[in-house]
Amino acid sequence: MLRADALATLYLFHPLRKLVSRPEERLPILMYHSISASNDGHTHPYYRTVTTPQVFERHMKFLHDNGYSGVRVSDAVSRSGKPGQASGQLVAITFDDGYRDFYSEAFPVLRKYGFSATMYLPTAYIERFPQAFKGIECLTWNQVRELRSAGIEFGSHTVTHPQLKSLGNNEIAYELGTSKDMIEQELGCAVKSFAYPYSFPETDRPFAAKVRRMIGEAGYENSVSTIIGTANRTGSRFFMKRLPVNSCDDTRLFTAKLDGSYDWLHAVQYAFKLVASRH
Repeated sequence: MLRADALATLYLFHPLRKLVSRPEERLPILMYHSISASNDGHTHPYYRTVTTPQVFERHMKFLHDNGYSGVRVSDAVSRSGKPGQASGQLVAITFDDGYRDFYSEAFPVLRKYGFSATMYLPTAYIERFPQAFKGIECLTWNQVRELRSAGIEFGSHTVTHPQLKSLGNNEIAYELGTSKDMIEQELGCAVKSFAYPYSFPETDRPFAAKVRRMIGEAGYENSVSTIIGTANRTGSRFFMKRLPVNSCDDTRLFTAKLDGSYDWLHAVQYAFKLVASRH
């Protein structure tokens, strides 16, 4: 399937980026969801959230072979207080939704290549026994504790994974605070990072300011979003950009995303959100 985003990235923005020196260091924060052989081929490649174990291993091998050092989100921020200011070729690997296939498929590959990761949990679906979210089995608390002891960072992805913009202030506070408290009680450690569910409504500036304040009041030190791009020192640590990754990312596109050549898409993403917000 022809992809306008991939074609523009590979044949326009990636070559241009090679000709222009970088004005600042950037931190690519990769956003994965399910690592499985399940087929979501009916979905347009841009929107897919499944990465096969084979493709995921190719990604991790590429990072390893090309000298990338893995860093957890909170560690990247705490190094200097802003993402993208740490020296060296860093990458943060994140996973949303707490799927069990992280334990069975992703973690062994991460460990093989010496990488850690940050996993964001929707806590209503994390129980003593496996529960399903969007038809996919999730981690149990015992598995979460085991992964935590092996160096995986856990953050909040709310309690029930709602569209926060559709909720009142008390409901938002519940989703932010209860999920954080539950993870901290189960793991016995501070939860510093939050992942905003669904597309972040960045064009709604009053809402963005409100939720930024509420995330801080809930005790989080940083937050990642679905805004496309690499994180940099000028961006807010509460709305850090990420790079969506799935099975359709071959080595060329994966490389281009890592070096910032996919960041142009944020302007298009923002324009679509702005038009949609006015209808």
